[in-house]
Amino acid sequence: MEIKPDRMISLGYGRFWRSDAIVGLMRIEDERGPRRRTEVYTATLDEPIVASRSEGSILQDMAYASDEYLRLQETREIVGELAEALDDVPDVVKRMLSHEAHFDASAWSQRLKTALRPETGELTDEQNELFA
Repeated sequence: MEIKPDRMISLGYGRFWRSDAIVGLMRIEDERGPRRRTEVYTATLDEPIVASRSEGSILQDMAYASDEYLRLQETREIVGELAEALDDVPDVVKRMLSHEAHFDASAWSQRLKTALRPETGELTDEQNELFA
């Protein structure tokens, strides 16, 4: 697998690290949860960085991320934020939008969330071998 050099890899929650400085990824088994998915070992730090993203998604960004893929990821984030914003619209405003503009905010929010759902969340056998 070829790691793309000089690419900034998101570790989640606004933290990034250079792809060619990451030397190891370890899935967190104990106390795994929000903000605690993967230990990221780097060439410059003695202790691993605790990342909120899965080891598979970090590895995918390190090796396969093209500019088109990164734009797609950014688009997914924007669509996710829009879906959440539509959920936060007060009910009275949703009713006004529905009656006056024929815009169903709840339906659009659900449609956007459905479009963002991954096809499958399971690692393939080939990916599992990488972390065995």
